[in-house]
Amino acid sequence: MLEAADLEIDVLDFRQRSFQFDRIAEIDGVRFAVFSRTETESESQFRPKLVHLRVAVPLAWIARDEEADSLRIARDGAVTLPTIAEAVLEVGAEPPEFREQGIDWKRAAAPGGALVYAPTEYAGRLLAAPGFAALGLT
Repeated sequence: MLEAADLEIDVLDFRQRSFQFDRIAEIDGVRFAVFSRTETESESQFRPKLVHLRVAVPLAWIARDEEADSLRIARDGAVTLPTIAEAVLEVGAEPPEFREQGIDWKRAAAPGGALVYAPTEYAGRLLAAPGFAALGLT
């Protein structure tokens, strides 16, 4: 299993975006790697605002993809699923529930406006006030 020092070296590929490692958070005995990214809401708006994105993934699900020199999400710890090229949507246009890298995901707004992605099976813990606090989003 990778540790914080390993995660700081590379970026996580998720939703065809690159996320940088932020922290490790423990919730109900499960260690999660938290990755972050900041982007503009829409370049077409007169005054686009910044959107802060977080991805919380069980630490055991993170694998290093040596070929791509990046981190990937793989439930079994092995990078086996190929990356599928899709059109990148603005975050606001994405559905709040989707499937990515063989895993079902949910997205929800946290206090302060950050958007958090969590695996559906952990969404009840992560996408609620105690989970947001553990992720540093209060």
